[in-house]
Amino acid sequence: MARAAPSAAEASALTVTTPAGPGGPVTRIRADVPAAAPGGSWRPPIGPIDVETRFDPPPLPWMPGHRGVDLGAAADGSVRAAGAGTVVFAGDLAGRGVVSIDHAGGLRTTYEPVDALVAPGDAVAAGKVIGRLQAGHASCPGAICLHLGLKRGPLYLDPLLLFGQGQVRLLPRPGRAEAAP
Repeated sequence: MARAAPSAAEASALTVTTPAGPGGPVTRIRADVPAAAPGGSWRPPIGPIDVETRFDPPPLPWMPGHRGVDLGAAADGSVRAAGAGTVVFAGDLAGRGVVSIDHAGGLRTTYEPVDALVAPGDAVAAGKVIGRLQAGHASCPGAICLHLGLKRGPLYLDPLLLFGQGQVRLLPRPGRAEAAP
């Protein structure tokens, strides 16, 4: 019997399987990521998208990795909200300017390094200027770039998924030792 095509909600869901700790039980987390909408409900914070460093999640939550993407940009450029939401943080964190926005569905985007033009509690529309890009992002391979992060709860996601450009990494199901072709 043929399986029905997945619904839009199923097609935009990502299931991540990860050990809870060394030797610990395996945990499955389902993260529904809104697909890039043709009407443009998600917009790149700077444009055009020029990826300097891709999302590289750590194999375990406490290990090193790159929990977002670095987007190449012009110096002192405007940074815009990727989607509508509410500013939950705008200020200095560890010596650099950061803006975090909560969006519908439990998503949070984070932008750094930026000089914030918004304050916590501000409602923002997709595309609203939220700050000016600062120089000095340490892991940026280019002259200047914006680090864009995306989270749902404790799970970091590839921010490029919001714009239909992210990479999906498939993981084996627990209990299966099949080799990849």
